[in-house]
Amino acid sequence: MSQGCPSGGCSSCNVENCGSRQLTTLNDVKINKIIGILSGKGGVGKSMLTSLLAIELANKGYKVGIMDADITGPSIPKMFGLDNQLFGDEIGIFPGESKKNIKIVSMNMMLETEDTPVLWRGPILGNVLSQFYSEVHWGELDYLLIDMPPGTGDVAISVMQTIPVDGFVMVSSPSKLVSMVVGKTINMANTVNSKVYGLVENMAYVKCPDCGKEIKIYNDDDIENISKKFNLDVLAKLPIDPDLANKADNGLIDDYNGDYLKDLIERIEKENE
Repeated sequence: MSQGCPSGGCSSCNVENCGSRQLTTLNDVKINKIIGILSGKGGVGKSMLTSLLAIELANKGYKVGIMDADITGPSIPKMFGLDNQLFGDEIGIFPGESKKNIKIVSMNMMLETEDTPVLWRGPILGNVLSQFYSEVHWGELDYLLIDMPPGTGDVAISVMQTIPVDGFVMVSSPSKLVSMVVGKTINMANTVNSKVYGLVENMAYVKCPDCGKEIKIYNDDDIENISKKFNLDVLAKLPIDPDLANKADNGLIDDYNGDYLKDLIERIEKENE
C-alpha cells in the first residue's frame, strides 16, 4: 500500500493499474483471485478448511495455490505429504505441488526439520509473508488461498494491508468462547474494508457410523447468533470425521472425498463473476 492511498489498503482498492497493487515482482505469475481463510483463534480447523477448499476447487478443474501464512504454526505441508525443501532461482522460489497439482509454499518447507521452531518477531514475519506472495513462481492460478495466522495480530494485519486479498472466509466451532473471538476477526476485516464471504463451522457434528444420524456434541452452538449479528451466511458445517483426520495425519488429504463446501464454492464463484 502506497503512502496516502485513498482506499486505505489493497483489499478495498478500486483503482485500476495501481502501482501498489502489482500482484508480484515476477512476470510469470497471474493470480485471478486471492482468498484468506481466517479464524479468531487457533485450533478451530482453519488449515483443514484451507486444504479442503483447495482440494474441492482443484476437483472442479481450477488451478489452485496455498500460501501458508501461519509462519509459526504451519501444518499445510504435512497434511499434503510434502516433506521436500523449497528451492528457487535467481529471481524467485518454486512452490511444492500436491498430487492434485495444488501449489504450496510454507515455512515448514524451508526448515531443517518439521519441528524446528520459528523464533521471529513481527517485522521479520511480515517480510517473509511478503516474499511468499511476491517472490514465488506461482504461475497462473484461478485461486490463491491464504491460510492466515490466527487472531488479530500484526502478521494478520500485514497480510490485509500488503496483499490484495479479494475476500475472507471465517472459521468457527460450536462454542460461545470461540464465537466471541471470531467476532473480533470479522470486525477487523470490516475495519480494513475487506469482504467476508461467510462463515464455516468446523466440528459441527458427528455422523453415526451405523444410522448416519448427525449428532451435535456441543450444547451451545452459537454460529447462528454470529450469522445474525454480522449479517453473514453460514456456508458450510463440517463434521468431526475420523477418516479426514487420519488422512491429514498421514499426508493423504489429497485423497479425501468429502463434499461439504458446495455452498461456499458457489458463493466464491458468484462473488468473482
